[in-house]
Amino acid sequence: MKETLVRVIVTVTDHGDPSLPVRNARVWVRPAAGRTQARAAKASPPECVAEEPVSARTDDTGQALLQLKPGDWQIATDAFRQQDEKEYVKDIRVSETCTDQRVSLEIPVYFKLGISVCGRDNKPGTCQGPVPAGAPLLFEVRTGDGSRAIRFADPVVAEVFSPWDRAIPLGNPAELRFVSYAGHSGAGNLEITAILRHGNDPEGAHIVTQETVPVAPVPLTAVSGDVSVTMRRTATIPTPDLPLWVVIRKSTEALSFDRYLEYMNLVLCGVDPETKQLLTRPGEWQNRVFGDRSKTVFERLRQRRFLPYTDSDAYRVLKTATEAFVLTNCGIKTDELFRHPFTDADARDVAERVGFDGTFTRRRLESLWRGDPVSGESGYLEKVNGAKTLVYLKLIADKLPDVRIKRALFDGDRDFWAGLPEGCFGIVESKLTNPCLLELIWSYWNEEGMLVQTMNAISLRFQNRRIAENDPLANMEIDPLRPLNNLLWGYIQDEQHRLTLQRRSYEYEHHYGLRLEGRAVGEPRVADTRSKLIEAFHNLLHLCSVFFRQDDDTTFKADGFPLLNALKEVHRIIAEGAHNQFGDLPSTARIEMLMQQWLLARPEFREYLPTRLMVAYSEPWMDRVDAMKKLQGWTDSSIADFHTLATFGEQILLTIRYGSWSEVNDREHASNWARYWRSEIQGYIHSYRAVTSVDLTSEFTETRLHREAYLPPSVHLRRRLEAQRGGGPTADPPQAAPVRRAGRVATTRIRESSRVVR
Repeated sequence: MKETLVRVIVTVTDHGDPSLPVRNARVWVRPAAGRTQARAAKASPPECVAEEPVSARTDDTGQALLQLKPGDWQIATDAFRQQDEKEYVKDIRVSETCTDQRVSLEIPVYFKLGISVCGRDNKPGTCQGPVPAGAPLLFEVRTGDGSRAIRFADPVVAEVFSPWDRAIPLGNPAELRFVSYAGHSGAGNLEITAILRHGNDPEGAHIVTQETVPVAPVPLTAVSGDVSVTMRRTATIPTPDLPLWVVIRKSTEALSFDRYLEYMNLVLCGVDPETKQLLTRPGEWQNRVFGDRSKTVFERLRQRRFLPYTDSDAYRVLKTATEAFVLTNCGIKTDELFRHPFTDADARDVAERVGFDGTFTRRRLESLWRGDPVSGESGYLEKVNGAKTLVYLKLIADKLPDVRIKRALFDGDRDFWAGLPEGCFGIVESKLTNPCLLELIWSYWNEEGMLVQTMNAISLRFQNRRIAENDPLANMEIDPLRPLNNLLWGYIQDEQHRLTLQRRSYEYEHHYGLRLEGRAVGEPRVADTRSKLIEAFHNLLHLCSVFFRQDDDTTFKADGFPLLNALKEVHRIIAEGAHNQFGDLPSTARIEMLMQQWLLARPEFREYLPTRLMVAYSEPWMDRVDAMKKLQGWTDSSIADFHTLATFGEQILLTIRYGSWSEVNDREHASNWARYWRSEIQGYIHSYRAVTSVDLTSEFTETRLHREAYLPPSVHLRRRLEAQRGGGPTADPPQAAPVRRAGRVATTRIRESSRVVR
């Protein structure tokens, strides 16, 4: 006979006055081992519990629901446990006559919020009567009943919020003091909220209390005479996707060459990034450069990545460290973003870029990203099978309701075959919840800027292979006493394991409809291409330039709907290319090109390449590439412009790819997107004109200008190279072209000696 389950409602509250619910506290039950029936009967009145240990978390009212069977049990929780307590336990007995039982579990925290007013002279006073508008407030958060201070076993974090700001902490443990200098104005009631968290986890156990402070109105002042009036830009409102733009910016900045250079100089050379001095103690560099996850990834890769060549250990460390750097900095859940997703500087940056009226705080930014337990705001991240991910990726996961979420096939250092039968099919959780924020367009523009070709020319000369009849690198001799010599040896030996020019070229077509031209590429035979993406993307950039002009006009309200429609179009087209090699080739290409940049940035190349010292480049490898282009007679467009296109293009396309534009119908999303990324968009437009001579801000009043703007950039680069070499600009044959082209514009294959033949 099946035994009846009893519904038990466990309420976890603070023992203080008032009795506040403890939210999201983990509650579990277990058999009351070692108890006699008589002892159990004295423990509590008949209340109800389970056959096997079960657990649940409390809701916003502090209640957790358990389905239990008759028996003697213990209910326990570790929320806000003290140093001398492992957990809080209550013994109960479940009777067969129970059908619906309630159990209360009180925790001695005594959480209170006190408010006092700092007058204009900064002297604290009792909060009695209405608070003068604009006066600073002093908050006091207390724990304990007054007889003794409570020492918690785990870190406890207190936060105080007002409608306009997060308060500034001034103290610690049993009594925390906060002060807010934000000026409140107008009459009414001011709601102050305090949260006490168990640990640093925003989704862990916490207690919330609120107080209401009456605010007196500001006295009216009579004004006479002339009054100056200033017009400002149209006000905007925060949208839920704003935190995503900040995360994308942080992720791309974490992968910047400056960060990578400091990382590699520390790993390979032992140079402290702060003092620029050599570290003296063995292993000290590991503590300086790695977080826990980064150190684990590097050590695991170093034990698994080996090369079948002699004397290539230095290059192996270079390759392994670069892979670890990319893997631990390219996602939305890096160590830094997970622990401290946003700072006050991030909030100020968003407010300045977007142009919010009033105060936009870090707390507001975090609530838009993670959600706010006080206001009930859900946040931009959404849950899929218990794990949080971006809205766009949740939409994709919802299309596969019959496919379960699984961990990676080979997880960490587990046995190679462990769990194999149950882990061969499903959606990989890491790909869903922590996408690598990389775009292949970064590699495309750096390759068009001759980064890869520069390293190819050096590699050929290192092997004593002549590039042309009169080789400009004939005198480049790298002595074996320098570290660069052995690094280049390993780099050349590993060439068979790097991506080929053709593989990258085909993937540029698959992702963006972009292609490389030259003898080394040959005639492309692609199976799929994004023929409409260049047109849609350049149309979006042109609409952005129109929007910026309208937005700067304080007498005009700029319309964001054209931008929204253009974003939807680009989002849909770019998503079509996110298949096949999309998950691995961009990160592989990034690893290889970062290594090429680092090798070119080595100080030895100052002696081998005639660089121009008085030209200030943003990154130390750039002058080497421009010097090589001068020697070989390649394009005279600076690598700095190509790198700007790579950096800004990646950020712009990441926001379009991972934003949930297919679900957005509010023009404010598009307006905020354009305002936040204005510097990057205008920088991309300028650099595109610098390398192709095509101005995307011009009004397209002629069909020819439309056609020029929608041609692949490789066509413009080829024309400029031919003009540079004295052949003059190449004119296209006259043809009728629509305002929006329907497909890829065909171009003739040319013989370009500037491309290095592999």
